[in-house]
Amino acid sequence: MMMAASAISPLTAQPAGHQPLTAWGDQGNGTYVNPVLCADYSDPDVIRVGNRYYMVASDFHFTGMQLLESADLVNWHIVTQVYRRFDLPGWDTNERYAGGSWAPALRYHDGRFWIYFCTPHEGLFMTQAERPEGPWTPLHRLKAVEKWEDPCPFWDDDGQAYLGRSRHGAGPIIVHRMSADGSQLLDDGVTVYTGPVAEGTKLYKRNGYYYLSIPEGGVGTGWQTVLRARHIYGPYEKRVVLEQGATRVNGPHQGAMVDTPQGDWWFLHFQHDGALGRVVHLQPMYWHDDWPVMGVDIDRNGIGEPVAVWTKPVGGCRPSLPQTSDDFDTAVLSPQWQWNHNPDDGSWSLTEHPGRLTLHALRSADFRHARNTLTQKVMGYQSEAMVSIDCRHIADGGRAGLVCMGKTNELMGVMRQDGRLTLYREDAQGRLTPLGPTNGRLLLRLTLDMQARQYRFSYSTDGKRFTTVGEPFFVDFGNWKGVRFGLYHYNVCAAGGYATVAWVRY
Repeated sequence: MMMAASAISPLTAQPAGHQPLTAWGDQGNGTYVNPVLCADYSDPDVIRVGNRYYMVASDFHFTGMQLLESADLVNWHIVTQVYRRFDLPGWDTNERYAGGSWAPALRYHDGRFWIYFCTPHEGLFMTQAERPEGPWTPLHRLKAVEKWEDPCPFWDDDGQAYLGRSRHGAGPIIVHRMSADGSQLLDDGVTVYTGPVAEGTKLYKRNGYYYLSIPEGGVGTGWQTVLRARHIYGPYEKRVVLEQGATRVNGPHQGAMVDTPQGDWWFLHFQHDGALGRVVHLQPMYWHDDWPVMGVDIDRNGIGEPVAVWTKPVGGCRPSLPQTSDDFDTAVLSPQWQWNHNPDDGSWSLTEHPGRLTLHALRSADFRHARNTLTQKVMGYQSEAMVSIDCRHIADGGRAGLVCMGKTNELMGVMRQDGRLTLYREDAQGRLTPLGPTNGRLLLRLTLDMQARQYRFSYSTDGKRFTTVGEPFFVDFGNWKGVRFGLYHYNVCAAGGYATVAWVRY
């Protein structure tokens, strides 16, 4: 397939558009449709500080852990990332897929924000900040241990601190005493509950009761359980408070109870939604006889079921989405971007070619182990990512372009062999298909239809006419993460050469 060798203006093409917000989220009429965040913010935890809400979620092997802010629990934007890297084995060599940050807990105590999380290989970590935008303290490892998960701190009325957590494979629920400054555990912990795949511990106190809010029964098929006791070590009473019931929402699972300044209560949780990953739902909630009541009891069995549409918690906020598109016109990387494993900061730049992202190639035998792949979450049921890329300066052996990442990886980009630039496709099995010569400056486009399970690559040399490449393909949820798109540049021969990206529209 031959390609025209015309020059490209970064502004000559715009995406075809995106689905209306009526498909999910804020409806603009005082109501919302679940999910409120149709993207992979798995294991969400949410708190309120004043009249603002803050959220963190699992990011696994994608570094950064995004912190989001909202005024109404429906519309969210990304404030910052709370860490940049793990200075531990495996993170510079892309050997921690499905590792990294699992199920963080976010709390506000003593005038500071606190985040705790475990990684399956390295242990229990904490970071803190006075303001949500940071600066966040360097990651502090409370305990070097394998296969702990889902920690949550709790400071009691007398100042005594505790930490609840579970074990890899889910359960039991264990409570530790912790130092008041949150920096160390003081004992080996006490098992307070053993249940069917019990995990995701969140600790609360209300009206003299200690509450453990935990998901049980597995990610795709589970339910939400709440335990309560007069003492933090129990004995605990148990009640199932949210189940799938007659709804289409499988496994209403793992999240956070949060109140409004007016005293209303809400529950945010994830739902596993195929290749999209684990999207965020918002349920109405109230208290009855000191038990939380979530969702609506549609089948009258005494257990709530998830709602599809509901009135927003707070009025007056305009519909909005987390950040996506980028012109790379700042000196700091926008917080929607996350690196696949640790970045090599000496091999990328936003200032070397002002107004462009520059990616220098490091050597890698394949894409999976290539460093400095920059990614974003896929959002919504139908979407489109378009990239204006210049590959004229990649070296022999270099490959650069646009990737669709998940359980498998599909790539479209430019490679240089024997001095010649060629557009190419790489499928999930790593097979390369040359598509024809190129001058190295072009638009690459990825179109995704999550419900039809069909994605397509296409390209343009003039910003007007796009050529579809090959048959539709599908990339599924994998390594505990939903599908992403990303920018890559690596070299199979030796480090060297660079590619620049003028903009991304999503």
